Amino acid sequence: MLTATRLTAARRAAPQLTTVAKRYASSVKDGSVASSKEFSKREKAQEDSYARQHEQELIKKMRDEIEKKRKELDVLEKQHADELSKAEKK
Repeated sequence: MLTATRLTAARRAAPQLTTVAKRYASSVKDGSVASSKEFSKREKAQEDSYARQHEQELIKKMRDEIEKKRKELDVLEKQHADELSKAEKK
């Protein structure tokens, strides 16, 4: 019986030590929260910068397309005016 009692006591001690070790390992270090906030601010700033740059590129492409379409429209209007003047001469 003494042996059985000792085994039971040894079995109970092992989980308690594991629990203590887990609590110690999961503790938050001082300053880790502050540094993570700064990291998220930097990351957001970089993402915002990328988004603005991407939007500027899209705007530039759209402006170039608009300019191209205006030139095409000018050519078509000139052709139309020429055809109208030819039709009036006849």
